[in-house]
Amino acid sequence: MADDRNDDRDPDRDDDEFRDMLSQFLSGNGASIDPSRLAGAAGLPNDPASIQALLGQLQNALMNPGGGINWDIAEQQARQLAAEDGHSVTPAERASLDQAFHVAALWLDQATGVAGLSSTPELIGRAEWARQTMPLWTQLAEPVALSISDALTRVLSEQAPEEMQAMLQNAGQVMRSIGGALFAMQLGQVVGQLSKEVVSGGDIGIPLLPDGQAALVPQNVAGFGDGLDIPEDQVQLYLAVRELAHARLFRHAKWLRLQLITQITAFAKGITIDTDALESLAENFDPSNPEELRDAMVSGRLIPPRTEEQQEALARLETVLALVEGWVDVVTANATRLLPRADAIAETVRRRRASGGPAESAFSTLVGLELRPRRLREAAAMWQAVTEAVGMDARDDLWSHPDLLPQSTDLDDPSGLVARLTAAATGQEQEQDALDQAIEDLLRDDRDDRPTEG
Repeated sequence: MADDRNDDRDPDRDDDEFRDMLSQFLSGNGASIDPSRLAGAAGLPNDPASIQALLGQLQNALMNPGGGINWDIAEQQARQLAAEDGHSVTPAERASLDQAFHVAALWLDQATGVAGLSSTPELIGRAEWARQTMPLWTQLAEPVALSISDALTRVLSEQAPEEMQAMLQNAGQVMRSIGGALFAMQLGQVVGQLSKEVVSGGDIGIPLLPDGQAALVPQNVAGFGDGLDIPEDQVQLYLAVRELAHARLFRHAKWLRLQLITQITAFAKGITIDTDALESLAENFDPSNPEELRDAMVSGRLIPPRTEEQQEALARLETVLALVEGWVDVVTANATRLLPRADAIAETVRRRRASGGPAESAFSTLVGLELRPRRLREAAAMWQAVTEAVGMDARDDLWSHPDLLPQSTDLDDPSGLVARLTAAATGQEQEQDALDQAIEDLLRDDRDDRPTEG
């Protein structure tokens, strides 16, 4: 006959036992953990529902150690935070923004040869923005989360006395799961806050939505225009043009999204964890003050300064991001020439992008990656020079293959790029620089030294 004694167990007793077990795993002593402080470490409010949800997530981590990071936690956190003070798209917002997208598409047709979108632009709420973009956020954050969890497990194992190795082997797995759960919650908090700051799918610069998908967040579009003393319809139209330009570019340059994500992921995988800082955290960890673990993750102090290789990788990534944003700026400016306050809106966008927001700063410390390109103005100036020299079609053809894309040196001085494109457009033979001439001379000498046939 089946043993049904577990059916009579008291849930409160289970919770107490779980907390005691968790405390043992974290510190090896019998100190209890204050659930409200643990909720604070996860960035959750101190209310019964949040505490119970947190204990449930950590209990799952305890029951399934080594099972990887449950990123569903991040999405739940993000959508819950995004829903605060949020509202669904109103009929009035939908009507005005649909019209803005329609006019924006017509204006863009005159400013770029890149074809329009095959899908209808979306108007989405904050929670939906968080849901749609979360897969990419987790992809970017996972390498760092795993590095922290693995390093924490290794430090615990190395520090433990031999007689405690067996116990801490299991405790290390639990710590890895708990650390992953806390990291996922922190990422959810960051994305949830970002959902209150962004105005569109392409607002961050990196391609958060699938290729060819454009979206505006109407509630945040309205907030963007507050206090600008600019007619609302002009703000809507300008932001619609920017979003469509961004989405058109990634649909046109089909290789671009994959290359950017690959570069970002490769950079994140190269991040190591400062084991000295982690060892200090492990040695002094107080289970009654779990906020210390959260602070260590979100402050970025576990991520050491970048290596020379990482700096070079980051420079390449920033160049591509600057090229994307600079192209969008130039195309948007050309498309909105008839908009009376376009320059004022553009300046607001530039200031906002340069400073970023609190959530972007949090993502930077959490993952070690800044989202904003530093060379945006140089990139925009280069694209404008190219447009004036050879026109929009030749400019946009540079996105047809990654080998054709301008380099960092072209941002420093666009004259060489402009000269090459102008020569190609007019059918003139471009004057070679010293390096090109040396290569041609070497090849000519090689041909002259070959024996003739017959």
